[in-house]
Amino acid sequence: MQTDTAVLETSLLDPTEQYLRIASHHSGLSLFLRHLPPPSGTAVRGVALYVHGATFPSALSIAHRFDGRSWRDELCAAGFHVWGLDFLGYGGSDRYSQMDHPAEAGAPLCRAEDASRQIEAAVRTICQRHGVTRISIIAHSWGTIATGRFAARCPELVDRLVFFGPIARREPTGDPPACPTWRSVTLREQWERFIAEVPPGEPPVLSRRHFEAWAEHYLDSDPQSRRTEPAGVRTPGGPWYDIGRALHGDLAYDPGRVRAPVAIIRGEWDSLCTDADAAWLMRALRLSPMRRDVKIGRATHLMHLETGRCALYRETGTFLAAGGLPSADDH
Repeated sequence: MQTDTAVLETSLLDPTEQYLRIASHHSGLSLFLRHLPPPSGTAVRGVALYVHGATFPSALSIAHRFDGRSWRDELCAAGFHVWGLDFLGYGGSDRYSQMDHPAEAGAPLCRAEDASRQIEAAVRTICQRHGVTRISIIAHSWGTIATGRFAARCPELVDRLVFFGPIARREPTGDPPACPTWRSVTLREQWERFIAEVPPGEPPVLSRRHFEAWAEHYLDSDPQSRRTEPAGVRTPGGPWYDIGRALHGDLAYDPGRVRAPVAIIRGEWDSLCTDADAAWLMRALRLSPMRRDVKIGRATHLMHLETGRCALYRETGTFLAAGGLPSADDH
């Protein structure tokens, strides 16, 4: 099923933003990329691709402006060309035809291998457009699984990796939950996700005002979201499947095959990337020549939408801009 192009034509997020549609490895289905260049006169420091997580696309994450400023704006100001990829089934990319059928009718869509092929298509296109051999990738949550799988298969295309709120392998504790072909996520479910990890008695880290503005754009990301009651955004089931498998002992990529420098950035209250998870991933990334583990205080798994997001911006920008070869002390 093709994405409604009329929606895309009205969704320009910045006057200098550029959109690009490229073929995926699925016949007839295309991927949506958005690109924002550094401001005119800014020295270029690199190219970065943002890879989103399980429930919302690039427009609702790196490109979303809180009080007029986005994470993407910060990176562009620092000299980076910033790209965002929407996986099939999300945002501006085409939907799988199976998403028009009952959610229990088939296997989960957009699992790690499928998604890693979509990342590869995006990276090769971006490299060609900029005349570079490799780029950096910023990935969130489930997106780190797909990115890790891609980076292990195509190390020559990867400069640096920022994994924030990454999913690690945990010891098996029974069977993973079953997952549908796709699922619908309501605004209430999103709000509950956003506040669930904040300890009792702590001030909120996401304002209701910011959420309500974000929520309208979230519903806009799926042309069919308001046709159900309650309104909900359809998302492929594969990311939920991959996360469930990882938390039950089966991570869909081998971190030991990743050869790029990696920064792990996580929130103090992130239940999906605990101290133990980060420690496991740091050990598992044994071939990475540079590994960073950064914990941001008063932040959760969704830190890029929270009051502490500027700390995430700074840590990411510093790591991507470092360049050069790591020293012996950088492990």
